[in-house]
Amino acid sequence: MFRSYKYGLVAVLVSHVMCCLAQDTTQLDLMVVTASRTAQKRTEAPIAIGIINSKTIADTKANQLDQLLNKVSGVFMVDLGNEQHEMSIRQPMSTASVFLYLEDGIPIRTTGVYNHNALLEMNSAATRQIEVIRGPASSLYGAEAIGGAVNVITQAPPADWKGYVSVQGNNNGYRRADAQVGTTAGKWGFIASGYYANRTNGPIQYSDFHKTAITLRSDLHANDKLTWTNTLTYINYYSDMYGSLDSAHFARHNYNTPYSFTYRKVEAWRAKSQLVYRWAQAAETQLAFAYRSNSVGQNPSYFISNSRSNPLLANGQINDNSFHSWLAVLQHQQRWRWLGSRLIAGLSTDISPSSYYARYIRIQRDDKGNYGSYTPTDSLLSNYSTGITNAASYLNYEMSPLKGLKLVAAVRYDFFHYNFRNFLPPSASTGSSNTRNDFNRVTPKVGATYNIRGVGFYTNYSQGYVPPQVTDLYNGVKVPYLKPQTFFNYEAGGWLSLWQGLVYADWSVYRLDGTNQIISVRQNDGTFINQNSGKTKHTGVEYGLTLRPSEEWTFRVSGTNADHVFVVQYENGQDYSGRQMAAAPHFIGNSELTWRPSFLKGFRLGVEWQHLGKYWMDDANTRQYGGFDIVNFRTGYQMGAFEIWVNALNAFNKYYAALATKSVYGYSYNLGDPREVTVGLLWHFLK
Repeated sequence: MFRSYKYGLVAVLVSHVMCCLAQDTTQLDLMVVTASRTAQKRTEAPIAIGIINSKTIADTKANQLDQLLNKVSGVFMVDLGNEQHEMSIRQPMSTASVFLYLEDGIPIRTTGVYNHNALLEMNSAATRQIEVIRGPASSLYGAEAIGGAVNVITQAPPADWKGYVSVQGNNNGYRRADAQVGTTAGKWGFIASGYYANRTNGPIQYSDFHKTAITLRSDLHANDKLTWTNTLTYINYYSDMYGSLDSAHFARHNYNTPYSFTYRKVEAWRAKSQLVYRWAQAAETQLAFAYRSNSVGQNPSYFISNSRSNPLLANGQINDNSFHSWLAVLQHQQRWRWLGSRLIAGLSTDISPSSYYARYIRIQRDDKGNYGSYTPTDSLLSNYSTGITNAASYLNYEMSPLKGLKLVAAVRYDFFHYNFRNFLPPSASTGSSNTRNDFNRVTPKVGATYNIRGVGFYTNYSQGYVPPQVTDLYNGVKVPYLKPQTFFNYEAGGWLSLWQGLVYADWSVYRLDGTNQIISVRQNDGTFINQNSGKTKHTGVEYGLTLRPSEEWTFRVSGTNADHVFVVQYENGQDYSGRQMAAAPHFIGNSELTWRPSFLKGFRLGVEWQHLGKYWMDDANTRQYGGFDIVNFRTGYQMGAFEIWVNALNAFNKYYAALATKSVYGYSYNLGDPREVTVGLLWHFLK
């Protein structure tokens, strides 16, 4: 345990030594919006928050979001190929519904229909900034904001005409074209952003994909008091679902897959209209309406199972999970001179009817075990709808009784109602009878920040909870009795800026206790049922340091040392209490050195190191994966209206698994991308 924290303790000691030196607040005037749904200085938010600004986005030239998010301390987004992913923020690398993904402060999916691949529904071409809150943020945003919340903030219209187009391609079959154009005419501003990407003949057999992403935004500044913003985002995504490699294929570097027809496809629409009215300097009201339409269709490889009676047959399914959603959020902010007080009060209503169906398919196999063609049948495995209603209210109060000291207290109440209607008879695999389930909870948060001459400290206590997902409750032969997963978070941290921003550091220490984790337990008759089980404890130190010794050089390092343990856990007669959770590395690190030579204006060269420590592949702690180290080089040169860049990711061609797991079915390895050299060209046709 002590060994796992050694890097974090060193960073904390360095921070305390630096506190004795001259300070400057230049780097601490960064503005964030995710902490309170309104713009405020980072130093006023008693939370751990990471910011990926527009410059970092422009320099990285990421073709998927993990290449950006993994720069933030305490964050590791697992690349599962073609923008598919898992996430780790104060949690193991996981598909669990404990992370919240937002676009301009609005969740992109409704609670109860979580998808661990949800960030592939983002449009990176429209992104201006990304803010990552680590730890529960439920007081303002609600369920699923447990491990953390990722808020992608879209680009606002520019003051004058601006536009660009770019193209890129790499040696692994990836091609992409981006475009953006926008302007402001009088009181109206408009901007359109989008990209098209596809991949063919990748390093793994049957791994093609394509994606179209378009975002339209308009801003009306009617007068000094009223602003009206409208956004529309469309995502169309398709990917072959080639699955993971077994131990034999991984050991032999054999990239062949037995699947030739599995897929995942997503179509998503999101529309938002928001009014912001400033009654006076001390009062502001926001009213937002949003509509979301989302469909995820699959022929999933993980549902394929071989027939017990015929070696030339296998079983599978085609399924679709979709929802339509209407969301309204009303928030008012009021300030008073007394102790610099501020009150934020809000109400939200989310009405989201959803549906799910799964159709059985019969799959042909050859004598080598490969899956050939499949035959759809009329047999429905699942066919149901669920009306999801979430009504919530929240209060957030801040005051400054002393200079530099800010106290924050917040509370949120959530009520969830599920109205389940099954269209299949009880004999079906999803045979649950029609039913209704209600969940409600009050979640508090209290915190404090203290800033003096460029040095700041914060502490907070917060709670978060996640109601059972629709598929947790209704994808069985009966509806199980499930409690919401509940988490209790304790943390402290700080930041400092020295010598006009030449040195910037931040750190946080946390403990997150979880209860009522939902797991699938095998019954005596061979069926599986979801149950609440056990308690978990998550502790860690997160830290980041940025050095700018000159205008030419910038060095950044971020890391986290963490421990994820089952406090009480019994599963299928096994006692896992006291053991490490699977897919939970003790150390994750990312560092980057960037050079911008003064004698060659517009040129940059950066080298990045990504480290993922070893971890257990199963909850029984019987097999470890050693983790990996990869090195990325990025270089670019901008001259006038043109910019060219070359990114060499995994430059030394490390052979590794992005995720390695063990189950009763054997070992599974999600292959990390081999060396990938991308060349791109960008033209600012309006600037």
